[in-house]
Amino acid sequence: MFNKHAPLLLAFAALCCGAATNSPAAGIDFEKLMGAGAKAGKALTLTDSEVVASANDACAYSDKENKVAPADDKYAVRLAKIVQGLDNEDGMKLSFKAYLTPDINAFAMANGCVRVFSGLMDMASDDEIRGVIGHEIGHVKLGHSKAKQRAALLASAARDGVALSGKVGGYAKGQLGDIAESVINAQFSQKEESAADAYGYRFMVRHKYDPNAMVTLFRKIPSDGGLTSSHPASTERTKRVEQLIRKGS
Repeated sequence: MFNKHAPLLLAFAALCCGAATNSPAAGIDFEKLMGAGAKAGKALTLTDSEVVASANDACAYSDKENKVAPADDKYAVRLAKIVQGLDNEDGMKLSFKAYLTPDINAFAMANGCVRVFSGLMDMASDDEIRGVIGHEIGHVKLGHSKAKQRAALLASAARDGVALSGKVGGYAKGQLGDIAESVINAQFSQKEESAADAYGYRFMVRHKYDPNAMVTLFRKIPSDGGLTSSHPASTERTKRVEQLIRKGS
């Protein structure tokens, strides 16, 4: 949910996702997998509720594979303060935890599982972290993350010759890794990133946080890794967020 500073990114100012060296899954070519599945004639379908249920398992798997900050840890205490009052966002129940890793990263899954990396917390202000969270939630609420996750599930099933047949839960370890990586390493289009940026801006305004924090974070992120490793920070995206702020819309 990087290689040092690599990928799980939160798609924020071009922030999005990248994979940590020690993250649950790495290096999977989902486009290739989907192509293989299609050629194999796998006409599999999944309902939204099944995708959300799979996210429950994938999130639990990710929590096992990463070092979660205990409740009394400084990162967990700070995160609890940052997200106070954010138990539910736009009809989605949220669950927050901090991962103890130097990677600059964060992610949200279709079930409302939100994870923030300590590396990001070390370099970002409270409102900058809220902006990242809002952006990531935007990808979920706008259906971007769910689409990536569904594709990963179908691709994994097709690759392994496994019939999902409406079942959720009980996935093989490799499948759970595929699902988790589909969120952690997701590559979103410019249109999706812009839409998530706009959602993040509205999220900040709705909760009375400072939306300018989205812009200041863009300027902090190193251009050679971290949050921008898979989605390089774009001057155009920064300008669009600044425009939203000026217009107040």
